Amino acid sequence: MQISERSVASFHYTLTDDQGQVIDSSEGREPLTYLHGTGQIVPGLEKAMEGRQAGDQFKVEVAPEEGYGVHHPELMQEVPRDAFQGVDNIEPGMQFQGRGPQGVLNVTVTKVDAETVHIDGNHPLAGKTLHFAIEVTDVREASEEELSHGHVHGEGGHHH
Repeated sequence: MQISERSVASFHYTLTDDQGQVIDSSEGREPLTYLHGTGQIVPGLEKAMEGRQAGDQFKVEVAPEEGYGVHHPELMQEVPRDAFQGVDNIEPGMQFQGRGPQGVLNVTVTKVDAETVHIDGNHPLAGKTLHFAIEVTDVREASEEELSHGHVHGEGGHHH
């Protein structure tokens, strides 16, 4: 069976950056399982998965526009340190949720000064080309329940 709309696919992956450094991998874990066509994985990878079948192994480069988006400089801001009330020790790399005009925004601390905290609301992989090595392990028809709920149930998926 080939990966298409209304199918559930499972795959192992290794994600690397332009320098070949591993960013994420399913090695040593269960394969990632998703409902194809529902936007559960980045668009560029989902397009590359279309038509594949169990046993297929391939590599794909996903441009930022088809991955986690381009980097938006306007999402980088400096905020007063006292905006982080109740947090005594703020360090680069820490992540917080903030509220913005569009709702909840996840931000990462990039730099801390005496009075100012520099934050970045971009996804950590925004603006980066994603290099995937993929091995498709299973493809099956999605159940009607999975289709109506919009996610995979059972092994590798959601349990109600």
